[in-house]
Amino acid sequence: MILALLISMAMQTEVNCDDAVTQRDMNFCAGKDYAAADAALNRQWARTSTAMKAADRDFNRPDGGPGYHAALLAGQRAWLKYRDAHCVSEGYGARGGSMAPMLLNLCLAKLTKERTEQLRQLAVEE
Repeated sequence: MILALLISMAMQTEVNCDDAVTQRDMNFCAGKDYAAADAALNRQWARTSTAMKAADRDFNRPDGGPGYHAALLAGQRAWLKYRDAHCVSEGYGARGGSMAPMLLNLCLAKLTKERTEQLRQLAVEE
């Protein structure tokens, strides 16, 4: 749904996100920011996932607990559910209004950028 809205808006006019004035433009720019953050998250996920799989090969788990990658995957799945639910609630102040998509996308972008940094740190620590 968000992607369709972004594509539709992009086809209509060129938007200067450094000087967005209308709500439609602000919604578009917030969606664009989230799309960029999501792409960065996916790139970092690939790097961190690879690092955790390598750590699993190098470490014998005497406690029988989950491996690095399994723990990472479970955490990521839980985080995605949290992010999406939390950001829906952040948009409730403007629920049904023209500002709601902007609030949702601002939240999604913010939390996604934070998670990308967390994943980056995990890969560095390993």
